[in-house]
Amino acid sequence: MKKVLIVEDAQVDAMNLRRIFADASWLVVVATSGADGVAVAKAEQPDLILMDVNMPGLDGFSAARQIMQDPSTKGIPVVFVTGKDQKADRVFAQMLGAKGYVTKPYTDEQVLAHT
Repeated sequence: MKKVLIVEDAQVDAMNLRRIFADASWLVVVATSGADGVAVAKAEQPDLILMDVNMPGLDGFSAARQIMQDPSTKGIPVVFVTGKDQKADRVFAQMLGAKGYVTKPYTDEQVLAHT
């Protein structure tokens, strides 16, 4: 069974993403901050990480950079799921090496297309 890590501080968004992946038969792990996301990625070694950008403390871009630079997690694909819809944000995510970028609101299909 594939495992996804959802890094999302908004409870409603985290629950919705959890439902999407649980319905698709994925094992779901959730972290509620960027720092927790980095720690959980190292501990759980998920097959995919969905990362919000706007979070207190360590934001999603910074957390993703740490994940992508750590030898133990750098091979895990990161998809940003965010309300930030500016071209600069998309370009920055691409420069970081993100596998995808999905803006809120989204459909189940839009999120699952990056699996």
